[in-house]
Amino acid sequence: MLTVESLAFGFPGRTIGRDVGFSLGAGEVMCVLGPNGGGKTTLFRTVLGLLEKHSGSITLEGKPIESLSRTEVAKLIGYVPQGHSGYFAYTVRDFVLMGRTAHLGIFSSPSKKDFDVADRALASLGMAHLAGRPITEVSGGERQLALVARALAQEPRLLVLDEPTANLDFGNQVRVLERIAALAQTGISILFSSHDPDHAFLCAQRALLLAEGRALEIGAPRDVIRADTLQRLYGVSVEVMPLAGGGHTCLPAITPR
Repeated sequence: MLTVESLAFGFPGRTIGRDVGFSLGAGEVMCVLGPNGGGKTTLFRTVLGLLEKHSGSITLEGKPIESLSRTEVAKLIGYVPQGHSGYFAYTVRDFVLMGRTAHLGIFSSPSKKDFDVADRALASLGMAHLAGRPITEVSGGERQLALVARALAQEPRLLVLDEPTANLDFGNQVRVLERIAALAQTGISILFSSHDPDHAFLCAQRALLLAEGRALEIGAPRDVIRADTLQRLYGVSVEVMPLAGGGHTCLPAITPR
């Protein structure tokens, strides 16, 4: 679905990441972990074609991403940015319906199918009861869920989520992670970032550890998320503990004063 090779990325006149490479198959989930300022968002925006790559290649379904139009990219990739401030009082339903834009002609209006797709996306995240509320009047966490629903309404082949659980309470974090796992089961490829290594253990087949714009390690979460790699990423002592049933969790090694 997605192949990134020897990628250097950043901004005009400033490279912040080098030699990043990975591939993502249909139905595969990859979690990108790294500190603030480590290059996660810039990497995602480059993969989406929103920032021009400095070198290397990005191919989407075998085609260089620069050869695709923005409409073609929008039909293939759904994107959830870190946050969104509501400037206009669209209803939550209309906000999610905007995800159908790439599927409509220039002068076309949304069809019943488009409304049905938007309603299903809201229902899948437990937000159907908010459909008629103005997006400016829901909580920050609910707005974040609406962003996820809008991306789902695109019916993408690849979903890119930049810290999708940020500002969400524990219950909504679980709902988003469950939805990520469920979407992968339908064949959608998912690339998401998080500050919580446990999220990679919960729903990702692979984890990419990004430090100062470079891939520290990439592989199965249980292989690459270790005490030493987390120390290098975040500069703190962490214990990675096995759980009954084969899972793992991370606990900060805090010394009582």
